[in-house]
Amino acid sequence: MKSRSILVLALTLSCLTAFGWGKTGHRVVGDIAYWHLNKKAKSNIHQLLKHEHLNMVGNYMDFIRSDSKNDYMTPWHYCTVPDGQTYAEAGTPDEGDAVVTINRLIEELKTKKFTYGDELENLKYLVHLVADIHQPLHVGNGEDKGGNTVKVNFMWEDTNLHSVWDSGLIDYQQLSFTEYSKWINHVSQTALEKYQSEGIDVWIQESMSYRPQVYDIPENGKLSYEYNYKNISIVNDRLLKAGVRLAGILNEIYG
Repeated sequence: MKSRSILVLALTLSCLTAFGWGKTGHRVVGDIAYWHLNKKAKSNIHQLLKHEHLNMVGNYMDFIRSDSKNDYMTPWHYCTVPDGQTYAEAGTPDEGDAVVTINRLIEELKTKKFTYGDELENLKYLVHLVADIHQPLHVGNGEDKGGNTVKVNFMWEDTNLHSVWDSGLIDYQQLSFTEYSKWINHVSQTALEKYQSEGIDVWIQESMSYRPQVYDIPENGKLSYEYNYKNISIVNDRLLKAGVRLAGILNEIYG
């Protein structure tokens, strides 16, 4: 009985790292991406999604985690780069990671030769994972499961640092995903072109650059108004860039 409890705990901890943005965050990224699709890409994606919408499919990868047969996908949601290293120096784990998976998905969506599932399923994976890798704690430091083991109190509720960045800061704004998208979806053509020209290595470097601020936590672990004030602009920047970059990738594949 004791060994079984330990196994359950281990599985629970391993799965914690699989969540990226919460449901609202993923919908915001999909919604922003939709508004930056070119006409041809939008039409082709509509044909593929049918009754679904790009702003609603981003949570699919988290929903299917309830089925144990999909456990092999857990490492796809994040990558690990210790402080002072680059992604190349850290190396890719045998089971793969978000970077390997995103690159594979892009190539397979172009060629229509899929390792797993069909085109619709793989499109949903891509929408999810481009968003995930922009969540700063999904580029983990290898020490705390992407902030999952860092216990904090956010707005008077006990939680962990990963959850604060997944959904806590976003949900605290009390906006629907469409309201949130309209709030932050403002980007010049020059910035849009710059963001879309930057590869995954830049996305990773950006996420890592926020670590000092993400981990700037009082000794008592209590995060409230000040933490929200200092960090909501980072959250918004990551959501916007994820949406814009996702649109750029989809325009390349379907446009």
